[in-house]
Amino acid sequence: MVLIIGLVIIGIIIVLLLVFAGTYNGLVGARNQVKNAWAQIDVQLKRRHDLIPNLTETVKGYMKHERETLEAVTNARSLAIKAVDGGVAAQSKAEGELSQALSRLMAVVESYPDLKANQNFLALQEELTSTENKIGFSRQFYNDSVLKYNNQTQMFPSNIVASMAGFKPGEFFEVTAPDEREAPKVSFS
Repeated sequence: MVLIIGLVIIGIIIVLLLVFAGTYNGLVGARNQVKNAWAQIDVQLKRRHDLIPNLTETVKGYMKHERETLEAVTNARSLAIKAVDGGVAAQSKAEGELSQALSRLMAVVESYPDLKANQNFLALQEELTSTENKIGFSRQFYNDSVLKYNNQTQMFPSNIVASMAGFKPGEFFEVTAPDEREAPKVSFS
């Protein structure tokens, strides 16, 4: 009888250890998915940062009177590159400012028909637009990964394992600039 009770207790302990290990591994996998999703955003942001100098050089020759706009883009790019080590919130803010500066640049470009017809500019603009779309998809994937991970760290019973093992909630990539929340103004005149 004592042997049976001992075996049952050992069986229960083994099952609990297996559940703990499975839950822990699931949390590690979700956390790594968040890190991977952030790395994908980083790849696209790097691509965008690399395109901007080419874009500003192409535009410079046409826009001699728009120095402030070009400087704003260059400064915003520099700040965005420096914000890489500042965490999700800092990078989100810096990238929002860069997006605003690029939007202003594209609005000013509308005043230069020769520039809009330049093949080099058109190719860069297309590549930048493609990169912006990829950044948007990467941000969405990142936020989906953070949601899944946060659910795992906060829902029972995995929240017990998460708190015991020191898993912290992930940080969402959020739009911080009010201008980014507004719908773009389109004019066909």
